[in-house]
Amino acid sequence: MNRRGKFSPVPMLFILSLIALGALIAILALDRRKPLASKKPLLVYCAAGIKAPIEKIARNYENEFGIPIELQFGGSNTQLASARASGKGDLFLAADESYVKSGRQQGLIHESFPIASMHPIIAVRKGNPKNIQTLDDLLKEDIQIAQANPDAAAIGKLTKPALEKAGYWDKLKPRTRTFEMTVNDVGNAIKLGTVDAGIVWDITVRQFEGLEAVQSPVFDSVNSSITLGVLSSSTDPAAAIKFARYVTAADKGLVVFKKNGYTVVAGDRWTEFPEVRVLAGAMLRPAIDETLTAFEQREGCRITRVYNGCGILVAQMKAGERPDAYFACDTSFMREVTDLFIDPAEVSINHLVIVVPRGNPHHVASLKDLGQPGLRVGVGREKQCALGALTRKTLEQVGLHDSIMENVKVQSPTGDFLVNQLRTGSLDAVVAYVSNTTSAKGEVQTIPVDVPCATAIQPVAIGRESQHKFLMGRLLDALESRQSRERFVAQGFDWMLGAPPQSSANAR
Repeated sequence: MNRRGKFSPVPMLFILSLIALGALIAILALDRRKPLASKKPLLVYCAAGIKAPIEKIARNYENEFGIPIELQFGGSNTQLASARASGKGDLFLAADESYVKSGRQQGLIHESFPIASMHPIIAVRKGNPKNIQTLDDLLKEDIQIAQANPDAAAIGKLTKPALEKAGYWDKLKPRTRTFEMTVNDVGNAIKLGTVDAGIVWDITVRQFEGLEAVQSPVFDSVNSSITLGVLSSSTDPAAAIKFARYVTAADKGLVVFKKNGYTVVAGDRWTEFPEVRVLAGAMLRPAIDETLTAFEQREGCRITRVYNGCGILVAQMKAGERPDAYFACDTSFMREVTDLFIDPAEVSINHLVIVVPRGNPHHVASLKDLGQPGLRVGVGREKQCALGALTRKTLEQVGLHDSIMENVKVQSPTGDFLVNQLRTGSLDAVVAYVSNTTSAKGEVQTIPVDVPCATAIQPVAIGRESQHKFLMGRLLDALESRQSRERFVAQGFDWMLGAPPQSSANAR
């Protein structure tokens, strides 16, 4: 109060400010105690038989990153149908990879992540009171069995063909009291005594107390591959992929699967933001760089690119460089370091051409014309790049190497440099790849080199010592995709992994 007995407005404003500040602090503290409320959940369609480990992994992930995971369980086929019908969701965890492959063919699934394997067995109650030892025992009059519906669950889909082949399917149908929608329903029916036996996964027996397994040779060659797919409907694919990497990480999700008795894949080590290193021939840069950038954004990873002549890259690897992947300009350079990589895949073809300025002022029509007096020629440096090695091989095959080399003024580890020298007027003609000319089409023209060996094949492979082999496998999928193919063709390459819309040979 002031001396007149009235409240002063200044202290009152101060008190109200303190109250407001306290309320704000309380709200912020409450928000911290409930991190999931402000995060967008990820919806996962999941095969019922994988419920135990995925629930544990989901809770671990929520606690670690504050992202809620919504799990919807059912038969693998039923769950895929739900994802298709709703057009919503982020991930699909299938009891067998065949469902993920089907989803990819339908355009429902983008990436796939292998997790573990399972094997079918006959399940009976503990102690095997009906002494069931073989499939023939399931045909006895006093035995009733349960199976999973082949149209709904993976266990039914995979075992039906094996039973048909062995002549048991039609015999077992009359003995099957119920066809359940999930493998867990089959396990429960056996446990509760509703039936005497059923066909389930080996892992189902480990997850249900009171059951034991009976092996059958009919199922010896039947195995499922548990696979996680990222749905094309995901509105936040980077978040979905991050969770998928967590589920399939050797030191995160796969630990839980292994504790639950699954036979798991090797898996990558977990890191929230993976960093990988890719070595690639310089001529591949225009064809792959956009794909690498898109992959980084989608995967939430960082790719360090090293573009150079393949001879230089090979020398670095022989000196100890160990990249996560290598994309070579030619198979000859992959062969030099083949022990460092796993199963190279041949992706594309590039062709040698003679490049001259628009209008062809020196009237170059063939390799022979590169030997005309006074012509300034550029070629690749043979010990540093595939272009140089291939050029030498081609010139030697037609008996023109020595005469043309007398006119060579510039040797470079990259064809792009040679074409740029031509554009500036420093050279009159160069031998380069078709792909080196795409950015200068208005300024240069090309003459085909009609020699059988004048082509280079570009292989790509994952490093044996990479700590991110599964991530790199997804990168190779991206490099072999339709979008990647279109980029290669646009840059003048011929595509090897499928019929291209238009080959560079036709474009010429």
